[in-house]
Amino acid sequence: MATFYDFPVQTLAGDKADLHDYAGKVALVVNTASRCGLTPQYEGLEALYEQFGAQGFVVLAFPSNQFGAQEPGTAEQIQTFCSTNYHVTFPIFAKTDVNGPDAHPLYKWLKENTPGEDAEDIGWNFAKFLVGRDGKVIARYAPTIVPSALAGNIKEALG
Repeated sequence: MATFYDFPVQTLAGDKADLHDYAGKVALVVNTASRCGLTPQYEGLEALYEQFGAQGFVVLAFPSNQFGAQEPGTAEQIQTFCSTNYHVTFPIFAKTDVNGPDAHPLYKWLKENTPGEDAEDIGWNFAKFLVGRDGKVIARYAPTIVPSALAGNIKEALG
């Protein structure tokens, strides 16, 4: 059975990346977009990363253009937007499909392995998955759940 760390991913620059680099950390995996009404959540995600990063927490962003074509930019445009407007310092990966036949295997796995949830499709940008230090999905959060509301769950996962 695959674990969270077993899926090949690419950096925003298109280089191969290894999720094993995050083994032992608590991760918040988020599908993001730059032209969405929820885009200001980048600020809250960065605040969580700054608050808990030293304790072993990381935000992993996966831009997706599947919802209203709200992430049409190139990798360079996405990086510039995130760093300029929201001062994002957490890892951003390559643009990714999260639903449908071309959904990234990581996202298929996340949806299938969330406790108490069925593997239903992601409804919009900024859906969040909290992954524990052991690589198991702890919880899935709706796009409208603001990042600050997850602080208690993150603190608990960090132990």
